[in-house]
Amino acid sequence: MGKFLEIFRIPETRKKILVIMGLLIFFRLLAAIPLPGVDLESLKEFLASNNFFGILNIFSGGAIGKLSIALLGVGPYITSTIILQLLSMIFPRLKAYYEDGAGGRAKFNRLSRYITVPLAILQTYALLTYLVSQKVFPAFGLLDLSFWTNALTATACSMILLWVGEIIDEQKMGNGVSLIIFAGIVAGLPSSIANLYSQISQGLMGWDVLFIFAAVALVVIAGVVFVNQGEHKITVYYPKRVRGNRVYGGVESYLPVRVNQAGVIPIIFAMAMLSFPQMLGQLIAAISPGAGITVSEAITRFMNNQLAYGLLYFFLVFLFTYFYTAVVFNPSEISKNLQQSGGFIPGIRPGEPTSKHLKSIVSKITLFGGLFLGLIAVLPIATQSFIGRNFVVGGTALLIVVSVALESWNQIDSQLKMREYDVNE
Repeated sequence: MGKFLEIFRIPETRKKILVIMGLLIFFRLLAAIPLPGVDLESLKEFLASNNFFGILNIFSGGAIGKLSIALLGVGPYITSTIILQLLSMIFPRLKAYYEDGAGGRAKFNRLSRYITVPLAILQTYALLTYLVSQKVFPAFGLLDLSFWTNALTATACSMILLWVGEIIDEQKMGNGVSLIIFAGIVAGLPSSIANLYSQISQGLMGWDVLFIFAAVALVVIAGVVFVNQGEHKITVYYPKRVRGNRVYGGVESYLPVRVNQAGVIPIIFAMAMLSFPQMLGQLIAAISPGAGITVSEAITRFMNNQLAYGLLYFFLVFLFTYFYTAVVFNPSEISKNLQQSGGFIPGIRPGEPTSKHLKSIVSKITLFGGLFLGLIAVLPIATQSFIGRNFVVGGTALLIVVSVALESWNQIDSQLKMREYDVNE
């Protein structure tokens, strides 16, 4: 609490926090502006009966629930990032961009933004076409001015949110895209609590169910903190070296390997991937209406099958945990850096043996991290199956909220520590 209050005592950190809060309020204002011609009652009923869009509505901070101009959120950018990272495994030049320091990352991010624009238009078309079939949105043609107005508005809003995320990144107090998703989830809490209270007061739900929800939420929060902060320490030894009249090294350090290297990215990636079938079905419908209806109905049946949807969701989260860990943790590069600095892992030869040793450890640890993330992701589905009611705040939402809060707090804490060192010096 002392450190929390210190944030607001220091002018520099206070200014950064106020900038971030102002930008997040701006995001919530955008999310409150609806697209014209929406039947909100039909939309509410549709979201309540559809697992996938119900979760997607949480990620958009309720923007899909209002069909606001911010209904896409930062989803198109996340999707474009996934596409580029998958392509980087095929094209070495893209991989070189990603690994080539700040300049290479800037080029990689620029390519992601270029792909975001057409993806946003395609996702808007797919989403609105699907909602037309559900009698939620008025019918339109591909050449209708109203459609292009909505598509371009949603695309522009998505790019504005991407810009907002970049400004938040510059404050170095958390990841901008993650904080936008975080704000959207937290913004939905008051309405969820009000709905819960209404159900209890009307006798539609007993206090016992509320206690179960609260107990599960506490277990999830404790589990997320435990796993996110958990790390395996690999001992690294630096031998003594004599340079002139001075002796360097002779110290023992450690290399931390986090249980959850990927954070909440696998969940976000999995949700983006799950949106592809719906978009694909609507694109097929534009080419061949008969085939499009058949494909869309098949996809809808699959998404509403809790067992099939839950298993696919779990598999994608688990898969992306390994994928993203491989992106952010490069055993070969770490082995090379250790060798250049004269460090080594006791009992392991430098070079390729060290790289294989690190790869083996990371693979084993990521197994537990992936299983944990997958279980948290399907927790709301399992809860609904056993209790017969939706979880008030899903395990996925709790995971993102707690993980982003921890990540942001760690960045703020490091800034406070750096300032203490500067003052002491």
